[in-house]
Amino acid sequence: MGCYCKILVALDGSPDAYAALHHAATLACDQHARLIVLMVAPSPRHAVAVGGPMLISDPESAYAKELREAVNSLPPAVSVESRLTSGKPARRILEVAEESNCDLIVMGFHGHGRLHHALAGLVSATVLRESTRPVLLVRAGDAPSPPPGRPASADLV
Repeated sequence: MGCYCKILVALDGSPDAYAALHHAATLACDQHARLIVLMVAPSPRHAVAVGGPMLISDPESAYAKELREAVNSLPPAVSVESRLTSGKPARRILEVAEESNCDLIVMGFHGHGRLHHALAGLVSATVLRESTRPVLLVRAGDAPSPPPGRPASADLV
């Protein structure tokens, strides 16, 4: 048995997040661990895209669709649970990791927040700083592209 039993992977729709998902899936297979795939939708008052209003009319539905597509992209050998929640991403990631008793948090190095390029990595930096669990940050590099048909990156936190 491996040293990880539960691995939380946080998605935000960014290329780094999808690289993190695929890396976490490989690690989960290797460690015989359960993978918890988490997507945090912004609270309605925080649901503002860069440069203007949200481009999608039903953000929760778009997040649910993105989460389903991400989970469906995983190999069948991966034991997976998906969760969609809302709120401040860093806070919710830390809370879900605690509630689920995760052994590891895996997430993309840069995300798609409201200030994507100016403050790239703000959520991951907060999780890294405040987590009592190990955190693995992954960069996209040559990772596979996100599933087709996903919402535009500015629509995701």
